[in-house]
Amino acid sequence: MSNELKTLTEQMLPAMNQEMKEVFQVNNAPTLFYGMMHYHMGWVDADMQPISIYAGKQIRPLMCMLACAAAGGDWQQAIPAAAAIEILHNFSLIHDDIEDNSPTRRNRETVWKLWGIPQAINAGDAMFAIAHLALNRLIERGVSADIVVQSLRRFDETCVRLTQGQQADMDFETRAQVSTDEYIDMITGKTAVLVSLSMELGALIAGADPATVKNYAQFGLDLGLAFQVIDDILGIWGDEAIIGKSASTDITTKKKTLPVLYGLAQSQELQTLYATAEPNQAFVQQVVTLLGENGADTYAKEKATSYSHSALQNIEGANPQGKAGQALYQLTDMLLKRDF
Repeated sequence: MSNELKTLTEQMLPAMNQEMKEVFQVNNAPTLFYGMMHYHMGWVDADMQPISIYAGKQIRPLMCMLACAAAGGDWQQAIPAAAAIEILHNFSLIHDDIEDNSPTRRNRETVWKLWGIPQAINAGDAMFAIAHLALNRLIERGVSADIVVQSLRRFDETCVRLTQGQQADMDFETRAQVSTDEYIDMITGKTAVLVSLSMELGALIAGADPATVKNYAQFGLDLGLAFQVIDDILGIWGDEAIIGKSASTDITTKKKTLPVLYGLAQSQELQTLYATAEPNQAFVQQVVTLLGENGADTYAKEKATSYSHSALQNIEGANPQGKAGQALYQLTDMLLKRDF
């Protein structure tokens, strides 16, 4: 991590986490209601005793504050928006864990696994509302009422797209055929729109002109799409020593990623294999061979490159300034230039 990015990350993320703890009333005795949320955020254990564990990369809130500073604003004014984005993301994880029947997250039991599905749904609902309360705190940072209202509207529009993306993702699990266009639309909602919102709110709070705000928002959207497609590529052809997991996992679980969907559309043999074969090592090798023969790797790489180029064009159009601008470029480089 470069000096500018490291320095600003070490300033911004602790401030954002402190903001979240204030919104979540961490200094009060944890009732089960708040305790489940504190547990999910990594602040207490299952017995409600204080701990501190890894809470994710928190890239989205970091990008919000960097965008605000790079667009000429005071990043501390954007702290409530950054906190709201991170809380919204975590609300979606609580519900995703229920919908995906996932017993663990970040090497711990999930909220629903510990306290049951009804309680976990309620905790997620509360976090959704708390995300809005966090965003409303912009007014206390001197952000104009017009910008706060605009931010709240974009926040809610993004919430709808997030849930549309999740609905499509669940729908795809039971469908025999999914097109690559449908997949791109799904990851736009599930992944890219929240990255886009992070950049957009940062620029809005900075008081940037509409064209600049649009550049930041489109940069975030393209960056989110490129990141997900690169992940899809690495999930099949990545170096296991670098990505930290088996590169065959996506094939073994018959996950419908972009390269797989493209390959399925090109090959009847691959369709039959996916529908009938047991997902053992021989299956993985055969699938990877067929994907290569049908150009799925080339197609996915071209998509990733296209989204990456568009992201870079839009961040250049936004013309981010100062150390925060340098940090944004450095972060973009880290996210996009993973070997594939």
